[in-house]
Amino acid sequence: MENNPREPEKSTSTLLTRSLQQHLAVIQSLLDSKLGEIERAGSLMCEALGRGHKILLCGNGGSAADAQHIAAELVGRYEQRRRAFPAIALTTDTSALTALSNDFGYEEVFARQVRALASAGDLLIAISTSGQSPNVIRAAEQARAIGCKIIGLTGGSGEPLVSYCDLSIVVPMDRTARVQEAHITIGHLWCEMIDNFCATNSTQI
Repeated sequence: MENNPREPEKSTSTLLTRSLQQHLAVIQSLLDSKLGEIERAGSLMCEALGRGHKILLCGNGGSAADAQHIAAELVGRYEQRRRAFPAIALTTDTSALTALSNDFGYEEVFARQVRALASAGDLLIAISTSGQSPNVIRAAEQARAIGCKIIGLTGGSGEPLVSYCDLSIVVPMDRTARVQEAHITIGHLWCEMIDNFCATNSTQI
């Protein structure tokens, strides 16, 4: 039998152009309609860190990578030399992740860590491109029970995750890759706010 693979529907250049145009449109939407929410969320982070609290982050797949990326910027530095801030990505300890998944189920993999590591006044950044990740939602539920603030980073409709958050930034896009690109941009904006907060409030922190 002759093998006749289906021809691509679009040329490579057309495909890449479409994706880049989507990316630009999503970033423009943040500028047009999400800037206030991004700023308020960054202010919550600055407030928590300024009071000596820590930031916890969680997510799955690419969102797990974003959680680790943002935590690294806070513990290390973004662009300015400043003090180290306590930030923990709940996605990095393979022994804990596998043990908790095995013993309690994957839905509890972040919630159990929140229960162990979080205190009232801490802040959880819950990342889910769909807003529907059960283990991220459970982490938000647990954080709320402890008395943490919760910031949601999501896309699409954002539900049901946004219902468990004090503040959410919902990227108006259903395509996962574009939502993830917006999420790490937002993470960098928060890091820039924290750098600026350090520069202008050095006596407070």
